[in-house]
Amino acid sequence: MRRLEGKVAVITGGAQGIGKATAEKFASEGASLAIWDLNEQKGRALVEEMERKNVRARFQSVNVADYESVERAAKEALAEFGKIDILINNAGVTRDASFLKMTREQWQQVIDVNLTGVFNCAKAIAPLMVERKYGRIVNASSVVGVYGNFGQTNYVASKAGVIGMTQVWARELGRKGITVNAVAPGFIATEMIQTIPEKILEAIKEKTPLQRFGTPEDVANVYCFLASDEAAFINGAVISVDGGYIPA
Repeated sequence: MRRLEGKVAVITGGAQGIGKATAEKFASEGASLAIWDLNEQKGRALVEEMERKNVRARFQSVNVADYESVERAAKEALAEFGKIDILINNAGVTRDASFLKMTREQWQQVIDVNLTGVFNCAKAIAPLMVERKYGRIVNASSVVGVYGNFGQTNYVASKAGVIGMTQVWARELGRKGITVNAVAPGFIATEMIQTIPEKILEAIKEKTPLQRFGTPEDVANVYCFLASDEAAFINGAVISVDGGYIPA
């Protein structure tokens, strides 16, 4: 039996990068999917691909920073699928700048999506899980949320905040049958790192014992494990997927 057979998963930022790899992994393990993203073209193309493989999937245009958008999407997903078993809080953005040059707008944009967005999605979906006394919530943090990183005050603050929320929710929701965990990816080969200068990328590889960047599939595999019943006794954990990255 496939690990997510009969489960319904909401994946935020699910149209591309790690989110898309997660959708593909979950589909291969038997899950039905609600893919939340603002990129409608990529999202609908992914759903069409899923449907050709006889996977039950739906794309929903959702701004995770807007609670009304999230609440509406959650209600629509519940109406279509009848339940939501899994929430993968994967959506995230960067607006990098050194602290002295960072604008208030850059700060707020990242906090709104990466931190408030995680809160919004869990706020809308956790009560549905509580009703059924079952749920898996997996939040995307980052290795920089643990170690910090030059030029990313906003991103680091948001990802450190996600770890804190994860540990609180694990305590509060665990007794209601819901596990809450975080994944802290290292440097993953997605569009997000394409803006990093080549010299810095090579330095990152040198600090990674496996001598490579991670793949979206590396992260998707851990999301899948934490969403499955194999991880039923893992709660409040922060799992690094970083190749053993050693910060300076």
